[in-house]
Amino acid sequence: MNNTNSQPTVHPTNVAVVGLGFMGLTHIKSYQQLPGARIVAVCDAVRLPVNGVLAGVSGNITGSDAIDLGKNIRTYQMLEELLADREVELVDLCVPTPLHVPQTLAALQAGKHVLCEKPLARTSVQSREIVNAAKSAKGFFMPAMCMRFWPGWAWLKTLADQQTYGKILTARFRRVSAPPGWSRDSYFKGGDSGGALLDLHIHDTDFVQFLFGRPASVFSTGQSRFSGAIDHVVTQYKVAGGATVYAEGSWLLTSGFSMAFTVVFEGATIDFESARGADALQLMEAGQPARVIKPEGIDGYVEELRYFLAAIQSGQPPMVVTAADALSAVEICEAEEKSVQTGCVVEL
Repeated sequence: MNNTNSQPTVHPTNVAVVGLGFMGLTHIKSYQQLPGARIVAVCDAVRLPVNGVLAGVSGNITGSDAIDLGKNIRTYQMLEELLADREVELVDLCVPTPLHVPQTLAALQAGKHVLCEKPLARTSVQSREIVNAAKSAKGFFMPAMCMRFWPGWAWLKTLADQQTYGKILTARFRRVSAPPGWSRDSYFKGGDSGGALLDLHIHDTDFVQFLFGRPASVFSTGQSRFSGAIDHVVTQYKVAGGATVYAEGSWLLTSGFSMAFTVVFEGATIDFESARGADALQLMEAGQPARVIKPEGIDGYVEELRYFLAAIQSGQPPMVVTAADALSAVEICEAEEKSVQTGCVVEL
């Protein structure tokens, strides 16, 4: 007997992860939690699984243990060979920033869906190449701006949109870290990576535009120590509505990593501090004790991949974050870089 209530089966999307450093392993571990994904291939010029097992590396959010990809995993050292694999539907690029443009363009040209780690590129000029290619591509493109999906941060966006506690009066974002302990050959070449400004702080720059829209101007001060680019930055953003908004990003800590925000609405304060662990997110309302909020979701990596897989499987392009959004984030960071260099407010 046929079951008229049964739903059509959606086959998992076949994924290939390119670049097997810390972020590549982070994405692999995230896909392994999602039934909508099946990792069929990996690609790295020098680092590949041995008998299906990929050794772990360390990063700023968490350490990454060895991962068993199974002995049937296909391995490639050349992107061109992977792109010729007809079974691969989604190419996830976790490679150094200078490779983002050529590898994204090649993967889109091959008809694949593409997820690319931030920043979109080192410069806005290079970033526009991806934006233009994505407009006419057969596959979908999404930049991996994970903070738009991070539990607690996504909830903050909902509160702001719905004005649950009125308008935002002030907002402070902070993302500070010791210098990267992995892939230093890439990160410490500031001309390629953009330093902490483009690699770390861009998360908060993008979230500012997610909350308030594109800023009208920025004023930034900063320091260079490791990369030759900006390794510590503090920026004030002029946004629509008149809220006081600023963010700090750094690679100058001696050790550790922290991400945080404090957002003051007319009727409440929302505070997030990663160092508090499970109690990271707190809500404070007048006359009431602070309450710990337990947001839905696992982390921003899992949730952004879950969202992109759903977009692919539904045939509807991703809208929470687009190539144009990622380009805008790079443009704002370029304005911050110029402000640090000139000591002036920079209009956008």
